[in-house]
Amino acid sequence: MESLLFQAFVYLSAAVIAVPIAKRLGLGSVLGYLLAGIIIGPVIGLVGTETKDLQHFAEFGVVMMLFLVGLELEPAVLWRMRFRLTGLGGFQLGITTALITGFCIFFGLAWQTSLAIGLIFALSSTAIVLQTLSEKGLMKSAGGRSTFSVLLFQDIAVIPMLALLPLLATTKLTVFSDHSGQTHSYNLVAGLPGWATALIILAAIATVILAGHFLTRPIFRFIAKSQLREIFTAAALLLVISISLLMELVGLSPALGAFLAGVVLANNEYRHELESDIEPFKGLLLGLFFITVGAGIDFEVLFADFTLIFLLALGLIVLKASVLLSIAKAFKIPRGDNWLFALGLAQAGEFAFVLINFSVGNAVLDLNLAKTLSLIVGLSMLLTPALFILYERLIAPRMINHDERENDEIDDQAPAIIAGHGRFGQIVNRMLLTNGIKSVVLDHQSDLVDGMRRFGLKGFYGDATRPDLLMAAGLQEARVLVVAIDDRERTTKMVEYARRERPDLHIIARAFDRPHCYALFNAGASDVVRETFDSSIRAGRYALENLGLSRGKARQVSYVFYKHDRASLKILAKEWDPTIDILNNTSYMALSEERNRLLDEAIQNMEMSEEEE
Repeated sequence: MESLLFQAFVYLSAAVIAVPIAKRLGLGSVLGYLLAGIIIGPVIGLVGTETKDLQHFAEFGVVMMLFLVGLELEPAVLWRMRFRLTGLGGFQLGITTALITGFCIFFGLAWQTSLAIGLIFALSSTAIVLQTLSEKGLMKSAGGRSTFSVLLFQDIAVIPMLALLPLLATTKLTVFSDHSGQTHSYNLVAGLPGWATALIILAAIATVILAGHFLTRPIFRFIAKSQLREIFTAAALLLVISISLLMELVGLSPALGAFLAGVVLANNEYRHELESDIEPFKGLLLGLFFITVGAGIDFEVLFADFTLIFLLALGLIVLKASVLLSIAKAFKIPRGDNWLFALGLAQAGEFAFVLINFSVGNAVLDLNLAKTLSLIVGLSMLLTPALFILYERLIAPRMINHDERENDEIDDQAPAIIAGHGRFGQIVNRMLLTNGIKSVVLDHQSDLVDGMRRFGLKGFYGDATRPDLLMAAGLQEARVLVVAIDDRERTTKMVEYARRERPDLHIIARAFDRPHCYALFNAGASDVVRETFDSSIRAGRYALENLGLSRGKARQVSYVFYKHDRASLKILAKEWDPTIDILNNTSYMALSEERNRLLDEAIQNMEMSEEEE
């Protein structure tokens, strides 16, 4: 018990310390977990061989993650993805496997061993990639959706890989029995003829689909009536574990079964409860999995031939990225998103560890070669967060600012200029148009501009922050400039430039939060609109009405709050200093407390009462 508690203390301490620091430095949580594992494992030596056993347990986090991903995908959505799923995934897997196999044969390895290595390295890390895409809000992008399609295809492909690898066994190798190997004692299809195996697998899949569709609703409805949250959580975990166990019994991937169950339950009314109950377990287990990957790196073997292993890991990333980039261009994935697609999938994946152990146990790979392959897999996974940082900080901004499409020639001028025609700017534009006021709309997203034209609206493609485009749009003659672009720094710089060129211009700027409001006021904005402020005021008014205040009183409270807060913004902006943390800015904090006190007094001194309505 002491040993178990000590290990739990070590792993949790490493995560709690390393991950927030990594996030603060902009490295992402995945790299934080990996570094935490390296520190407590190879560096300090607080954990040892038990990490291999723990890794198999932590891999259940991948199963839970795919279940949650499935919950977000309705069957109709998945059906629409079928061509991209098989096309992108099939080409990636086939071409990558062929190239790596050929490379290994060229350097003298047997074709059976070479093919096994090709299959192992063709897979990517579902855990790292989906976690990172979700953290950075890139799952909905074209690159994110394409990446998910390939990962899903790879997870499905693990099943035939497990069937194929034993056929590649070589007589020169002795079967190695690893205590952590993937031999399944309880396998319903072991030793059965092919037709019987196929029938049992189809029956298992049908069971998951039918049970998910017909049984889960009454079961969860019955559990929900008990009003015991912990029992609902236990039922959610039992559901995922049961499906995973069933898949293992018939020789399928537990992750695939969990994903299938998630898709079946995507339209279930208890979907959100399932998601909220499983999410914390998924996060902890995935974090534990990344820590065990870092802790499992054998630095003794690594440093014995560091240059070769590092170059092989780097070569693997370059080769896979090149293949993926070529496929992305062939499938016309938009520029910028194709780099996200290529760099995101360039590593080897967690299933590689499973396949390596399985290959050793079936006399396909030599044990020493397997150790080297595991190091290459681990290093490629360790380098993946750096690839996302490379994309986010160097490639993505360049793709935005240097799109292949040339800027439109602006041949129109109007009293209003609207920079940005997303969900914020388009509402402003519609309000102006319904009142007969023309505007010049600029946006750097070609699909938005083309969409405007299909609706008969005029818009121009171009980067609105460029001074020459603003001048061409009529900055010197316009009466109002609405800055609605989706970028904090570029918004502020645009306001500064416009105010410098036109001291008399009325500038309305969209802000993300309160500090951004201060920056925009100091840059010269006439009006600053926080994108969620007005809707929050309205929500607060509805809450007051339903908590006993009359409609008139609630409306007056919201109006007083609105006026006072807008006045406070301009006053507090003068005390705001971007170089000092707000909580450490004594003059700002004192003025903020004074403004809050005045707001309380203003609300209390309202003369209107419910009786006077």
